Amino acid sequence: MSLEAVKEYFGQYHLDERIVTLEDSTATVEEAALAHHVDPDQIAKTLSFKLDDQPILVVVAGNSKIDNKKYKEQFSKKAKMLKPDEVVTQTGHVIGGVCPFGLKNEMNIYLDVSLKKYPEVIPAAGDPHSAIRLSLGELERYSNYQSWVDVCK
Repeated sequence: MSLEAVKEYFGQYHLDERIVTLEDSTATVEEAALAHHVDPDQIAKTLSFKLDDQPILVVVAGNSKIDNKKYKEQFSKKAKMLKPDEVVTQTGHVIGGVCPFGLKNEMNIYLDVSLKKYPEVIPAAGDPHSAIRLSLGELERYSNYQSWVDVCK
């Protein structure tokens, strides 16, 4: 269902044909990088957190990890990830397919500066087998992001 939501979302911009679905899983950064023949940091990994009881998404480069000190400086709260069932309930996407597109519920989206290593990134597209290649400008536009942040190690 969530792949369909992402296709519908990108369909309004006539970009749904750019979504690729592969036979092999791309649920992990390593699998996605191998499947797309790119560096793992070119995979745009979407992490979900709870901030003041509201879900937020932070999109980071594939090998990046959240730096708790930087996160707290940015958001004035300790990083608290959503539980897997909360991720599905809030985003409509399963783990491995979470992305900032075609979301079930509206939420704030942040892009981490770790993504700026490459001019193009590849986020998931709603399920563990699908993705879309986007320029950073396209990621900004179509993710409806709030701001760039620096919350990774």
